Amino acid sequence: MHKVTPNSPETPSTSPYASNDSKKLHDAAERALDHYFKPPFDKGNLPDKRPSNIFAVIPDLDNETLLAHASETLASLNVLASDLAFELEGTRRHVALAIQQMVSLGELLVNRALDSFDQPEER
Repeated sequence: MHKVTPNSPETPSTSPYASNDSKKLHDAAERALDHYFKPPFDKGNLPDKRPSNIFAVIPDLDNETLLAHASETLASLNVLASDLAFELEGTRRHVALAIQQMVSLGELLVNRALDSFDQPEER
C-alpha cells in the first residue's frame, strides 16, 4: 500500500527552559511584558500601618478594677488551655499544659495582689 502524505520530519521536543540562554531570554521577556502591561503600583491599596485602637483601657481606672479584670481574663485562659491540653497528645499536650501552668501562676500573683485591696488599711 502506498502512502499519500510524506512522514513529517522528526524534531526533538525541546523545552524553552532547556538551556541557560533560553531561560534568560524567557525571564527577560517576562520582565518586559510586566513593565509594559502590568498595572501601575498603587500605594493607596497598601494597608494602613498605624496601630489600631480597637481595644483600649480607660486611663483613670483604679488598680483594683484592673487587677480584677486581669484575674478574670487569666481564669478564662486557664480553662481554655486546660481544655486544649486534654484534646492533644504527646509533646503538644506538654506544651499546652506548660502554658496552662504559667497562666495559673500569673492568676495566683494577680489574685494575691487583689487580696491586698481587701484588707483594711492599718492606722
